[in-house]
Amino acid sequence: MAKPLRIAALVKQIPKIEALTLGADGRLQRDGLQLHMNDYCRRAVAKGHELAQATGGTLTVITLGPPSAENVLREAIAFGADAGVHITDPAFAGSDTWATARALARAIEVLGGFDLVLLGRNSVDADTGQVPPQVAQFLGLPFATGVRELTLTDDLLQLRLEHDDEWVDVEVALPAMISCAERLCDPCKIKDPEVWAGVDGTKISRLSAADLGDGPWGQAGSPTRVGAVRTIEVTRAHVQATGTLDEQIDTVLAVLRDRGAFDLRGNDQSTELVAGDGVVRGPAVIVTVEPSRTRVTRELVGEAAALAARIGGHVVAFGPAPGDEHRLAAWGADAIVALPADLVEEDVAAALTRHASEHDVWGIVGPSTAWGREVLSRVACVLDAGLTGDAVDLEVRDGRLVAWKPAFGGKLVVEILCSSPVQMATVRAGVLRTRTPRDVTEATLTVLDLEPTSRMRVVGKEREDDSDELASAALVIGVGQGVKPADYPALDAARDTLGAVYCATRKVTDKGWMPRARQVGITGHSISPQVFISVGSSGKFNHTVGVRSAGTIIAINTDPDAVIFEWADVGIVGDWQETLAALAPRLAEELIR
Repeated sequence: MAKPLRIAALVKQIPKIEALTLGADGRLQRDGLQLHMNDYCRRAVAKGHELAQATGGTLTVITLGPPSAENVLREAIAFGADAGVHITDPAFAGSDTWATARALARAIEVLGGFDLVLLGRNSVDADTGQVPPQVAQFLGLPFATGVRELTLTDDLLQLRLEHDDEWVDVEVALPAMISCAERLCDPCKIKDPEVWAGVDGTKISRLSAADLGDGPWGQAGSPTRVGAVRTIEVTRAHVQATGTLDEQIDTVLAVLRDRGAFDLRGNDQSTELVAGDGVVRGPAVIVTVEPSRTRVTRELVGEAAALAARIGGHVVAFGPAPGDEHRLAAWGADAIVALPADLVEEDVAAALTRHASEHDVWGIVGPSTAWGREVLSRVACVLDAGLTGDAVDLEVRDGRLVAWKPAFGGKLVVEILCSSPVQMATVRAGVLRTRTPRDVTEATLTVLDLEPTSRMRVVGKEREDDSDELASAALVIGVGQGVKPADYPALDAARDTLGAVYCATRKVTDKGWMPRARQVGITGHSISPQVFISVGSSGKFNHTVGVRSAGTIIAINTDPDAVIFEWADVGIVGDWQETLAALAPRLAEELIR
């Protein structure tokens, strides 16, 4: 029997994305905005409550936010949490992820520490996934992200982790921190505000900035700041095809032609040569190389070379078994630092921190994967460095890094700037240019022989898919539950004809019909193919928000009132098998690759 555990769940109050509106100044309008507990945080509360009951322990729910954030504590207590702690003070306004994590970690220390701290995998309004590993780094705790299965034996956690497109089985001893995957358990959810209001208010305590000790807090303590905000205006043609099937396909092709959608070469920007000559000079732009992520590594190394050329610097590829040295050099790396292949995220972060402390480093970039987010988040904490998560574009302005990242379900793109000497960003796969390799095939190689020190023991890994393929695909077929697995061979025929890749709704992946790595939507991936064909999907917001940046959307559904047609440029009401069988060969003839 496990000992009684002192458990904490860290939760966040967020706006309902579908309710977001912008003012004339391009800023989010918060007055009257619908707020609720972050979806992933609901799993942290539910699992924390389950473990507290199973061990005879306690669950304390903690949030940082304005006075209104008390409601998420009340909901959690109504669900069964023993107490709530509200970290609130005007001094916390403007906190970035670094400052937020530091405040949460300090609060945990003030409260005396916990055996287990649970968080949501990320917040669906921002999707950076940085706060959990940053809190862990500030507290000196081991961290496991995306926990899908959990077994507790005495003080040992056996976990199955849901990472991007692979499963990782680990063991870690308490005390520890974990972030929860969506399907770990049923969520904490008490919908009735009257129930929240009836919660015993004495169960909620408050911590101010003064209670947490020396700052600075909020914007003053944040190494990043928000600059310009761009609204993503997506204009859809909303054409409903009519007539015979051939006539409807004529309409589809006409819409695609008018929108310039036949040319799929927009995702292939490989004509630009990588800058640099393989010489180590000036400050370093470091690329953290995740093992077996060839596609995103090439994108990042090429982009780093372009950044380095702007600042008179050089590119360092840094990671465990980073890959073929000659290929990395051709992609743009001037130096390579290779770590042992068996190092986990915490060890890689420690090695990278030491390297960055000993060298002249301008910036560090890495992939927006579970691995990349933890490594860079931990490094940012130690270096007091600003970190932009989930960036979709990078540039140099006045010698400084400018990172652009989506926010609020892709309705906005915001400019993030760092005030710290070392500037950092994780970058989505598939959004950067893939450059033609240069003639340079040699790079300075340093091999670091380090012993693993992490408290996390990996006992197994299994990659089930390639999420990078979906991220960079020019033509995607979105599959809803209206397409049954028995009919997938017909779907495969259309996919092969078009040279497309699949994505799926949450219900499809929940049923196990497609890998979870193919899920697109508010709790899945966001993609931006040039052509997106929706098949058998009703078009609910939680899914379609993930494809709002697609170039042209074609919808096929038997229901003329399906919501998906509101998101589409052109729609066909009809049987998907018959429609795709006729559409695929005609569309394939028009495509330019």
